Amino acid sequence: MTERQPDRAPVGAALVVGGGIGGMQAALDLAEAGLKVYLVERQSAIGGHMAQLDKTFPTNDCAMCIMSPKMVDVGRHINIEILTNAEVVDLKGQAGDFTATIGIKPRYIDLDKCTGCGDCAEACPILLPNEYEEGLTTRRAAHRLYPQAIPHAFAIDKLGMAPCRDACPTGQRAQGYIALIREGRYEEALRVIKEDNPFPAICGRICNHRCEDACNRGLVDHPVAIASLKRFVTDKVYANPRAPVERAPRTRPETVAIVGAGPGGLTAAQDLVRLGYGVTVFDALPVAGGMLRVGVPEYRLPAELIQREVDDIIDLGVELKLNTRIENLE
Repeated sequence: MTERQPDRAPVGAALVVGGGIGGMQAALDLAEAGLKVYLVERQSAIGGHMAQLDKTFPTNDCAMCIMSPKMVDVGRHINIEILTNAEVVDLKGQAGDFTATIGIKPRYIDLDKCTGCGDCAEACPILLPNEYEEGLTTRRAAHRLYPQAIPHAFAIDKLGMAPCRDACPTGQRAQGYIALIREGRYEEALRVIKEDNPFPAICGRICNHRCEDACNRGLVDHPVAIASLKRFVTDKVYANPRAPVERAPRTRPETVAIVGAGPGGLTAAQDLVRLGYGVTVFDALPVAGGMLRVGVPEYRLPAELIQREVDDIIDLGVELKLNTRIENLE
């Protein structure tokens, strides 16, 4: 026989697992009885399968007409806390006195700040099957589960780090800029590339593209031509007149000296000047770019492309001193 646990006073809170019509009604009943209710739902909004239905059996009533008032009541009730993108991962204790461990996946959008305007979904280039429509249509990665969803905020689906980004030494978000290229948004694609990599035209020509070696598409037929797409988008944008680069604001009193105006030194200079530091780069050569400029043949890497990308960094507010050899660091 198992030992009987001593009676304890019940805790004044309840956990309801599942935000479907049954879970919502249970949460409302408990909340009206004065209990604090935690409503746990694995999706980004409550509603469950009933939200997908047009009519209900046997009355043939409108499913959303029945559940919408309950969703609003759940969302507004002072005693109900909705935990979306959440699952119960552990449960310990006994009836009336237990501890639940809840695992919550990141939503990537702040519930308190999102107004539900939908601008994020309009800007999002990633298309995914729409689970709410049983895969019959597509939706954006930034999405609201369905129009009447509670919470009304949007969420972003992420499945972890893409293998191409994991393989890239710069952490380049290739899937992001390729999706923008697919939509013809070339200027935005270049902006996404430059968030991680200040030399897109250079890497589009002489990179050893480890990303393509790791590309999952290679398991089906051939990897996505990531490096070629990078070269395509830079050639497309650089064919237009160069837009002026806004100078980064100086917010810190320190000045950092960088020895060497190669790709590593210039990348460090860009990152530091964007953080608000003063930056001075010294190089013994008469031109910036290091081995990119003096070690790679012109037919493989045109000098004007290197200079354009160097100028984009210098114009942020970096001071460049060429023909200056540093021999004493004291």
